[in-house]
Amino acid sequence: MTDDNDLAPLATEDWDESLAQIINDMGGRPISVHGLMANHPELLKAWWDIRNYTIRGGELGQRNAELVILRVAVHMKNWYEWGSHVQRGLAVGLTRADIERVKDGPDVPGWPPEESLLIRAVDELVQGKSISAVTLEGLGEHFSDRQIMDIVVTHGAYVILGCLLNTWSIELDAEIAARLPDDVNQEQFEREFPRP
Repeated sequence: MTDDNDLAPLATEDWDESLAQIINDMGGRPISVHGLMANHPELLKAWWDIRNYTIRGGELGQRNAELVILRVAVHMKNWYEWGSHVQRGLAVGLTRADIERVKDGPDVPGWPPEESLLIRAVDELVQGKSISAVTLEGLGEHFSDRQIMDIVVTHGAYVILGCLLNTWSIELDAEIAARLPDDVNQEQFEREFPRP
């Protein structure tokens, strides 16, 4: 049995055979956070459907889902989550300016109204554990009830991951780090968002 303080991602050859489909889903190369969760095969299997739903954006769409995930990463002060989703955000059409604005919150200039509300909803969920009536009303002008439910669930899924990653620190996967712009790095992120 592993000492919980030393919990680390498992190499795929050490994964429980019940996780073979997850390895296949990831093209034989699951990322480190999945290797960490592989220490608890039943948890990883239970997690997988919600992971696949949120990573595809659900009814919210990938661009909006990535804004939610990036804002959660800021709140969690988690480099792994941030680095992984900068790359994903760029791949689904976020600009570098969009990504930098995520760091500064919903009130900085440049956000379209619906994206400002999206960022505000994440802030309220993290800080107050619900979306306020005012923000919910504003969201309703741009998003369906199902999309608003996706905001809540996507936020929650990545708070869970952020907690896992903040408890057992792991390195960002080299292949993900290699695809990041040169000025997006752990040192810069942790300088902006130091953890206690």
